Amino acid sequence: MLNFLNKSKSILPKIRYFTSTSSLRNTAENLPKENETQLTKITDKTAREAPIILTQSFDTYEPTQVTGCRQVWIENIDDVQERKLGIIELHPDVFATQPRVDVIHENIEWQRKYRFVSFAHSKTRAEVRGGGRKPWPQKGTGRARHGSIRSPLFRGGGRAHGPRSPTTHFYMLPFFKRVMGLTSTLSVKLAQDDLHIIKDVEIPSGDHQFIKDLIIERNWGPSVLIVDKEDIFPENICEATEKLGYVNLMPAYSLNTYSMLKHDTLVLTINAVKHIEERLLYQLHRADSLAKNAPFKLSQV
Repeated sequence: MLNFLNKSKSILPKIRYFTSTSSLRNTAENLPKENETQLTKITDKTAREAPIILTQSFDTYEPTQVTGCRQVWIENIDDVQERKLGIIELHPDVFATQPRVDVIHENIEWQRKYRFVSFAHSKTRAEVRGGGRKPWPQKGTGRARHGSIRSPLFRGGGRAHGPRSPTTHFYMLPFFKRVMGLTSTLSVKLAQDDLHIIKDVEIPSGDHQFIKDLIIERNWGPSVLIVDKEDIFPENICEATEKLGYVNLMPAYSLNTYSMLKHDTLVLTINAVKHIEERLLYQLHRADSLAKNAPFKLSQV
């Protein structure tokens, strides 16, 4: 039925809604033969494809949020035209949390700085060429005492307390701030209608024009991040996105706050959603939370 409702606008422009099978049968009798054959093909295909309804189970982790589950459409990706394949319920502790903009900002700054190494370098008085002898005698000239013309007091001398390379800006953000950054970003993406759920990443063609047309038809925004549970993607989608710099593929274990905010649209597969929920809920309810709050040590790496 979902498949028929998705294509009813293109095949039956005068018919908007069907409330029952009887009304569908009565309408089909008044249609031309061409439309009637197309309608028969769609109803047969719909009968074979049952709608996907994935409910949320709270047996393991009870939600701490007052609000209920978030329900999102499951979309197709095997065709440019959008079709609703079913509904999936998302856990409120992961996709419906109170967005902490300050925590998101801390995650962004952390991801930008922890891998940054500064190579700014200045020479000290010992490294500057020259200045080996004493410029004038210690006494008798009436001038100030100096031992080298490469002193920081002289023009062309060394620099005191200048930058020394390489200087790392690495630091580790607290563990639960990193977890909260992921949940806050996922909640913001869902609230802004920039989060889409697809069944899988199988596309019929490896042509990049197919992905471009699909993005324009779905209004997915200038940049798209497609996330799947596995790190090995099908061949067609790899070939189709290879020449598109604004469409990136990422496994679920590499999902981070910076990448989600860098792309306008976040596309998750069903397996990726389940994996992300499982991992984040475990981290939010883990028993050794006090140990995770301990200061970070390099020996932990």
